[in-house]
Amino acid sequence: MALREDRKVKHTEVNYILDDVAEPGVFLCFKTAGSGSAQGDTQGRVQLAANPSGLSPVGCLMQNFVSLDTTKYHENWNKEEQVVGTNADIAAEGWVVTNKISGTPTLGAKAYLTTNGQVTPTKSATGGLAATPLVGEFQSIKDETGYAKVAFKFPNAANA
Repeated sequence: MALREDRKVKHTEVNYILDDVAEPGVFLCFKTAGSGSAQGDTQGRVQLAANPSGLSPVGCLMQNFVSLDTTKYHENWNKEEQVVGTNADIAAEGWVVTNKISGTPTLGAKAYLTTNGQVTPTKSATGGLAATPLVGEFQSIKDETGYAKVAFKFPNAANA
């Protein structure tokens, strides 16, 4: 599990399609743009970026994305799973408790996006915000199991 139940989500996005296998608690980036609101537009896609350099974060993934052959198996709705290639439930504003953290955050430290959707308290020394976009702020330190509280709001003016 990468996302604990204690959270406050003020705003969610469901307009974007995710084509990657991913766990809840990771932060996603825009991949391609849809037109208008992008609702129902297959061009509006997000990604779990191996390297977020030059990309814009969109929010925190709220459910598991699995690769599943739906002609042989049905989705397990009780596990809140989605199939790769469907719309993602993305928290765009609020806070979550996640273990998708690289490094050792301190209370009030800024949270930057790093590899594979994880957040870190360390901004890239060479690439700055272009290499490690600002996501939000750590509102706790890691607990004994590696979870910490991260607050965020997208779009974030600091990422512009």
